[in-house]
Amino acid sequence: MLKGSCLCGGVTFEVNGELPSPNACHCSQCRKTSGHYWASADVPRPNLELRASEHLRWFRSSEKVRRGFCSRCGSSLFWDPIEHETIAVAMGSLDGTTEAKLRLHIHVADKGDYYEIGDGLPQNEH
Repeated sequence: MLKGSCLCGGVTFEVNGELPSPNACHCSQCRKTSGHYWASADVPRPNLELRASEHLRWFRSSEKVRRGFCSRCGSSLFWDPIEHETIAVAMGSLDGTTEAKLRLHIHVADKGDYYEIGDGLPQNEH
């Protein structure tokens, strides 16, 4: 089990079971909500347990997706494809050691021009 939270502790959660390998999304929406690219792991919904969620708010960023954040400190926490069996959990919100390794980059056609991807991992244009 891994624990996670926002910056102020107003939203806390646990991820049960094995953490899937994360990916890094470089799309403009993820860059705008996170301030850079977004690294997250797609966790099966039953494995995510909210502990404190009074300050959790959702922004509907498209017809199919909503993004979860803390209304008190602004931390981006979740990317929720509403009709899928998984929810993406921000890697930076997890406490302690995850032992996870980034597996790929997605939406690299939309990445910022101020950085390069040089880690040798697969890169998907979309």
